[in-house]
Amino acid sequence: MMETLPAPRPTQIPRSTAIRPPCATPFSRADWQTTCAAILATTSTTNAKAYGAPRVNGDSIKPALSDHAAQPLDLDLLPVSNLPRPLTITDLSPAPMHGSQLRVAYQGVPGAYSEAAAAKAYPSCDAIPCDQFEVAFQAVELWIADRAVLPVENSLGGSIHRNYDLLLRHRLHIVGEVQLPVHHCLLALPGVRRDLLTRVISHPQALAQCELTLNAMGLNVAREAFDDTAAAAEHVAAAGLRDTAAIASSRAAELYGLQVLADGIQDDAGNVTRFVMLAREPIIPRTDRPFKTSIVFAHDREGTSVLFKVLSAFAFRDISLTKIESRPHRHRPIRLVDDANVGTAKHFEYMFYIDFQASMAEVRAQNALSEIQEFTSFLRVLGSYPMDMTPWEYSSSGQTAGDTSSS
Repeated sequence: MMETLPAPRPTQIPRSTAIRPPCATPFSRADWQTTCAAILATTSTTNAKAYGAPRVNGDSIKPALSDHAAQPLDLDLLPVSNLPRPLTITDLSPAPMHGSQLRVAYQGVPGAYSEAAAAKAYPSCDAIPCDQFEVAFQAVELWIADRAVLPVENSLGGSIHRNYDLLLRHRLHIVGEVQLPVHHCLLALPGVRRDLLTRVISHPQALAQCELTLNAMGLNVAREAFDDTAAAAEHVAAAGLRDTAAIASSRAAELYGLQVLADGIQDDAGNVTRFVMLAREPIIPRTDRPFKTSIVFAHDREGTSVLFKVLSAFAFRDISLTKIESRPHRHRPIRLVDDANVGTAKHFEYMFYIDFQASMAEVRAQNALSEIQEFTSFLRVLGSYPMDMTPWEYSSSGQTAGDTSSS
């Protein structure tokens, strides 16, 4: 007689991580640290069981945060009680019913450009701030959020490599894109004059994008890097720093009670960041509007002929590429090549990310990927999604034509 095994118990969240329900008393920093630590500590196992780890060249990719298990997390974020409460473990819930408000995760604090991108992508959404890119990915995988909106490249700073790596490590799908013009402002506490400033803080990219303008304004002050632009504004307000200014958005000034000392201080007016929208399930590709498809692949053959063949598969079918990005292979970074004449050579192994203008519903795109698959050791479609065709023009006020994002 066959013994009946007991049904597996559902995964339970430890009581120690339970946090007060929404609309309770103001959220404290200790609550935020406990929440994020619980997400980061428990998700690696959950993702591996639910989705399976991605495989590249036969090697399983380790969970993104496995190297954090042995060291404490330093989540240095200063919540503000009158702003949207950061996500908590007790917010776990299924996807909203039809017509309900979407919950969209973004990296940063309220007032960040990522929050504006989330509002442009999903107007009237419930935007959920996350302190790390990794947490935003996991928020969607754990059904805490329905979507995530994360930056992948900036017209001045280039690609955000961290998010390219996370796209490969996680099983989320790109379901859309949004391009957001970046409009920097110099913010300080009310009553502070420029000549009283001794330093300016912001994200390193924002500091670099405003370097020439700050010099032209005669601000010979120290520049210090911060986690993100809105967090820098929050820090100036929370600490009452009257000798420090922050570079952030005008919305951050409104949220944290700062004054705008200078508006539009970016060196280049054409400063645009591209964000992608991520979901647990892909969308159905269509052909009634311009689509873009993102893929990642690797090969284990020597030489440049494989990359040439990949590009040729698109060129022969008149498919335009909009981006190609290479990232070192994390588990096989170096390949050794033995040659009796010249000795042993070392070559880097790469993963290649490509965006091309075609929908997976088109036969030409399907044929191109079928051909590419023959000479690549790994190929994955990250998403096939509508292109952002919103026109925009820079104006002195920082607003753009067709821009529906919150400022």
